[in-house]
Amino acid sequence: MSVQFTTRSERALASDIHLKLETMKEQAMQTAIEDAGFDVVEIKNEEMHVNTTVCRLRIKGMTCTACSSCVESILEKIYGVKKAVVALAIEEAEVHYNPWIVSYKTLINCISDTGFEAELISAGNESNRIHLKLDGSASYSQKDMELLQNTLMEFLGVKNVETNLQSRTIVVAYDPDETGPRCLLEVIRKAGYTAALQRDLGAPDRSEEMKGYKLQFFWSCAFTIPLFACSMIFPYIPALKVILNTRIVNMLTVGTLIRWVLSSPVQFVLGRRFYIGAYKALGHGATNMDVLIVLGTNAAYFYSVYVAIRAATSAHFKETEFFETSAMLISFILLGKYLEILAKGKTSEAIAKLIELQPECATLLELDGNGEIRAEMEISTQLIHRKDVVKIVPGKKIPTDGIVVWGHSYVNESMITGEACPVPKKTGDKIIAGTLNESGVLHAQTTRVGSETALSQIVRLVKAAQMAKAPVQKYADKVSQYFVPFVVLAALVTWLAWLSAGFCHSYPKAWLPASMDEFELALQFGIAVLVIACPCALGLATPTAVMVATGKGASQGILIKGGQALENAHKVHCMVFDKTGTLTEGKPAVTRTKLFGSLDLPTFYSLVSSVEANSTHPIARAILQHTASLQEETSSQTWNSKVEGFESVTGQGVHAILAGKRVAVGNRRLMQELNVTLSEELQQHLQHMEDLAETAVLVSIDDEIFGIISITDPVKEEAAWAISMLQSWGVQSIIVTGDNWGTARAVAKRVGVEIVIAEADPTAKVEKIKDLQKNGMIVGMVGDGINDSPALVAADVGMAIGAGTDVAIEAADIVLMRSNLEDVLTAIDLSKKTFSRIKINYLWAMGYNLLALPLAAGVLFPFIGLRLPPWVAGAAMAVSSVSVVCSSLLLRSYKRPNSPNSLKQIKVAS
Repeated sequence: MSVQFTTRSERALASDIHLKLETMKEQAMQTAIEDAGFDVVEIKNEEMHVNTTVCRLRIKGMTCTACSSCVESILEKIYGVKKAVVALAIEEAEVHYNPWIVSYKTLINCISDTGFEAELISAGNESNRIHLKLDGSASYSQKDMELLQNTLMEFLGVKNVETNLQSRTIVVAYDPDETGPRCLLEVIRKAGYTAALQRDLGAPDRSEEMKGYKLQFFWSCAFTIPLFACSMIFPYIPALKVILNTRIVNMLTVGTLIRWVLSSPVQFVLGRRFYIGAYKALGHGATNMDVLIVLGTNAAYFYSVYVAIRAATSAHFKETEFFETSAMLISFILLGKYLEILAKGKTSEAIAKLIELQPECATLLELDGNGEIRAEMEISTQLIHRKDVVKIVPGKKIPTDGIVVWGHSYVNESMITGEACPVPKKTGDKIIAGTLNESGVLHAQTTRVGSETALSQIVRLVKAAQMAKAPVQKYADKVSQYFVPFVVLAALVTWLAWLSAGFCHSYPKAWLPASMDEFELALQFGIAVLVIACPCALGLATPTAVMVATGKGASQGILIKGGQALENAHKVHCMVFDKTGTLTEGKPAVTRTKLFGSLDLPTFYSLVSSVEANSTHPIARAILQHTASLQEETSSQTWNSKVEGFESVTGQGVHAILAGKRVAVGNRRLMQELNVTLSEELQQHLQHMEDLAETAVLVSIDDEIFGIISITDPVKEEAAWAISMLQSWGVQSIIVTGDNWGTARAVAKRVGVEIVIAEADPTAKVEKIKDLQKNGMIVGMVGDGINDSPALVAADVGMAIGAGTDVAIEAADIVLMRSNLEDVLTAIDLSKKTFSRIKINYLWAMGYNLLALPLAAGVLFPFIGLRLPPWVAGAAMAVSSVSVVCSSLLLRSYKRPNSPNSLKQIKVAS
């Protein structure tokens, strides 16, 4: 029996209850839960299947890795949550959870309880789902939302409808073969409401946050600049000095009161966000950047308040306050936050640019029953349905994936695949959303729309890559857990050390700055230590660089699926290549045929093609294409007998019963399996073909060889050069293929590979990769077919050729959209450059803190009199975070290596 909590929101208790329930029987379980104040609902076993849903949440208010780690740990403690990843740089969380146990609304509530704002981006499979936003000028009730939900659910093709009254949004899951966005919006309009499709901007909209920080900074300047003048400038002007030193009550002067009045709004109104952040962090037993800021500014402000009150109540008290310190600290931190958000926004530009590739409008063709154009209209690209026919004129971008049904043109696909040369398109060719039609007019029938398009899938891959943490980031996360407590302890020790030294007269009075005593000097050093430390720089060092690199890779036609793949790519010791479609063009063609029996050529190919018609292998397609062209030339007829008992043997070939005869088409191993005798003459002929890098396809009828088909798959032009460059970097190359030994060796000789494993099935490929890994090597795999997918998963870095199968692309860590082996080198080069940049970021972040903390603590003060005022320390802290983000942004200028000389300078880590 399974139970489900239905009436209480305290999900945090569920974990504790769950542990106690494990040793109890069903009846005792139910009684215990009811006694605890919860309702129990029995869920049938067949319904309670193992299920995992993924939701993405946008989280606002995180300032450093301590914040993201806090949110991550709270999410992972919720019963029903299997995995949670929180990305600080893009302010998003990805949560894997069981929807039978917990809902995304509960996750949002738990995050809100921690003091951060959370909102849903997506939940579950986003394919064939649209997000609608109701007109904001009208008012809606729960009754309206229920009416809309019921109306939409009754419409043909609608699978599910979710409504949210607070955000005025509707999420509709539908069958694209039955309906689409145009129909759904029409249903809502007929119900008396107005809605529009929500557009994915690709990155969180930071405009309001930037506007807020900018406004707060200007307001803080309005108070801080006069405050700074009253403290640092006016006292040196005789006339103003007299006014500022005028006493009001006892020793309280006009200048002190003015500085108190000017600093208070900055401290409590403009600095309110830091108090809120610190309070909520401490409430959950965590510490973050806000805690350091609040401690530092409060120490300066309230000490100054103490000085002002003592001056007002004493006729002899003479101490100097420093209200300007806390105000200037907050002003500089607000400026730093504004600049940091501005820089962060630029790290997400790659996704925004990808989304912008899709045009806003498309020309929809309305056809009559005969397929003739009746009318054409301009509509939003988001409103296109599957199987619509659209018109693309020269100079316009293609709105969605489809197939050309009329016209011919050249299409620039560089923005998607990175291929510079325009690709010719004619009737029957596929086109990709976001690419540019350059010459002729095209009519295309849409095949994939909305979230199904290749462009949308690329965007999802890049987003997923930016969410995934690189292994190197774990060190920064671990350091950040102890960083703030360590800094607070260091500040306390600094203050006590200088205070003790002052009271014990361990340093001469001449060291004290004008108008400052021992206590104030010690306090200034302690505050400087608090505010100069910067955990933000450590937290941003890796994710910002990974964000920029994955976005840059996408623009170059290289889709990197995560930080781990990006990190491992430059560490590869051995690269395993598949042959067909990877080192070769993957477009085999029949070059010659040798017959041994009494059949003529057309009859022979008609018989072979009848069997191969049931296969999807590239060699089968080559034979079918050759048969079609042969039949056109000779006007011969196809074999009309029914194919029975068809069987495909992986890595060997196919065989079937045709007109009562067993016909086998495959390699030498298939013939051996079927006990077909191979004569000496035949074997010599096979050896000769293999020496020429030709694939030999044997054809037997009733266990007798009737012919050999010679098939050649041209080696890619760049293959030899790419292999030689890998070898010059110290990366070993190996070919593992299912093809015969002779052909494999011939291809290996052409491209310069010494180690070859041929006639390998998918299991053998995986075993070879595991053997290499056992020897301590980091192994990469480049492949394109379904049979390569297990090896792509087994490898440390799997690279799939973009022209390969969907299964291979899904299994790979990196997708090479151009199907060009030069991109293997580019992926490694980008990985190398990225992690060099991450090392620089960490060197700066760690070096800054290691140098800044002793400097702020006054280590050099006894020797050269160097002392950092707290406001200078605060400015340095703000600059450090911005500098790390700007350092990562330098990767935007990355250019793919385009000459052997530039590539030879790259050395892969051994």
